[in-house]
Amino acid sequence: MKIRKNDQVLVIGGRDRGKRGRVLRVDPNKSRVIVEGVGFIKRHTKPNPQKNVKGGIVEREAGIHVSNVMLVDPDSSQPTRVGYRVHDDGTKLRISRKSGAVVDK
Repeated sequence: MKIRKNDQVLVIGGRDRGKRGRVLRVDPNKSRVIVEGVGFIKRHTKPNPQKNVKGGIVEREAGIHVSNVMLVDPDSSQPTRVGYRVHDDGTKLRISRKSGAVVDK
């Protein structure tokens, strides 16, 4: 996948279109990402005293499909597509298609 954990992304589709956030988790098997502050759902949870969990309605982030997010360019902070550049020593780096800057730290 072209999106990784801790990437800054912009949501380009769905009810949260236009929001930006940091990727908390990536699920490559389902092609989904969990973005901080985006895609909240409500879960009804039972109380569990052993795990110190209170019962009630809990809001948390749900996964959104990776096609609905776009990587934010670290230089211009604009959404960009992701490309790859392979160095002579064989290392593969992600680059921004908009500015050509290296995305990986």
